Amino acid sequence: MSSHHADANVRPDPDPELVAIADYVCDYEIDSAEAITTARHCLMDSIGCGMLALQYPECTKHLGPIVPGTTVPNGAKVPGTQFALDPVKAAWDIGAMVRWLDFNDTWLAAEWGHPSDNLGAILGLGDYLSRKAVAEGDAPLSVGDVLHYMVKAHEIQGVLALENSYNRVGLDHVLLVKAASAGVSALMLGQTKDQVIDTLSQAWVDGQSLRTYRHAPNTGSRKSWAAGDASSRAVRLAMMVSKGEMGLPSVLSAPVWGFYDVLFKGNKFSFQRDYGSYVMENILFKISFPAEFHAQTAVECAMTLHPQVKDRIDEIERIELKTQESGVRIISKDGPLHNPADRDHCLQYMVAVPLIFGHLTADDYEDDVAADPRIDQLREKMVVAEDPRYTEEYLDPSKRAIGNAVQVFFKDGSSTDKIEVDYPIGHRRRRAEGIPVLEAKFLNALKTRFPKAQAQRIYDLCQDEQALMATPLNRFMDLFSI
Repeated sequence: MSSHHADANVRPDPDPELVAIADYVCDYEIDSAEAITTARHCLMDSIGCGMLALQYPECTKHLGPIVPGTTVPNGAKVPGTQFALDPVKAAWDIGAMVRWLDFNDTWLAAEWGHPSDNLGAILGLGDYLSRKAVAEGDAPLSVGDVLHYMVKAHEIQGVLALENSYNRVGLDHVLLVKAASAGVSALMLGQTKDQVIDTLSQAWVDGQSLRTYRHAPNTGSRKSWAAGDASSRAVRLAMMVSKGEMGLPSVLSAPVWGFYDVLFKGNKFSFQRDYGSYVMENILFKISFPAEFHAQTAVECAMTLHPQVKDRIDEIERIELKTQESGVRIISKDGPLHNPADRDHCLQYMVAVPLIFGHLTADDYEDDVAADPRIDQLREKMVVAEDPRYTEEYLDPSKRAIGNAVQVFFKDGSSTDKIEVDYPIGHRRRRAEGIPVLEAKFLNALKTRFPKAQAQRIYDLCQDEQALMATPLNRFMDLFSI
């Protein structure tokens, strides 16, 4: 508990944690070429994930204006659709699309999350501000501005996650999306540093989502739109502060009523490092498989084993899976799996499918694939255990490994080799190998939504970093119209 008297009505100085974020947002210059290039790849990948999500009616049913037929002056465009929306709903739609298939980037630490979720706010608010500026005779934002905002949003969310586990107190990581999107939205709106602090305080005092929808027996599709919801809420709160709404300076530290005492068991946030560009430089891309990231290397192991086991599925006696402590805790599941959201957070399911079929795609989480009895038969034969080395190297800031191992044992006493992968293809240590695959993923995603020539035009611009950065944001968003 805080040492301040709970009833003392003395307006305190803002919590230093808020001031540190505001100082970073307002004053820090991004000078890392690696971070900007990685942000460009992240922009490509995230929009590609959104285009893939548009193939799924469970996603598209949520998109568009709250009141059908509403028109918005200078409305922000939702890529791959005909919608032009107010910036709050545009942030919701874009954020939901990017996150829907669990295929966008990931950050793993004491807390995990998906920093590209903040693109909902950045693109939704940014496109609106750009179209408004053009209408008023001013200059729009550029895609280069977007890349800088992305680096900062990634950094805020990721640094807050390094040493602080929100999931251990039952809170969902999208609260970090709200905080990061709030800070960057405040910057985009031209707020003073004091206003940025006020906006951040509103994000922390706001209702925070429980993780209920990510865990059995309540796992469900809310986990696919929760980040869009958080990013849109950040935009709304930032716009309110720009109109003069006051902040809550001790929102974190206030005794009894502050975030720390109410929701964090009285503990303060811990920080491993100052804000810079570390998170974007070290971001993890989901390149090959739409799967919860703790399982990415396990899927890669299963893909390697597929040729050895595909014709011997009925002969399997057991399958041993070694993973990190976080993997055991959040994605190891026995028993029935009730929907796609349940399946893409089940380690055993994500290993069984590639062992049998030699692939894992978003379609493989749907009911028709899940009905194959061999999947549950293999799940029942799996033994999941923590490997302490994987946990240690997962938490090591110099490694950030996400190790998994899979070994298959047959009824005749024979077995496969133990296949072990420490770093997924989307890891910084495998960038040279991963980026061409990421670029192909992006182009293929564009082709699911746009004519070939339009898809190629978008792809070619995104490959030219200088030309892309100089492109007005509203012009860039126009490229994704249908």
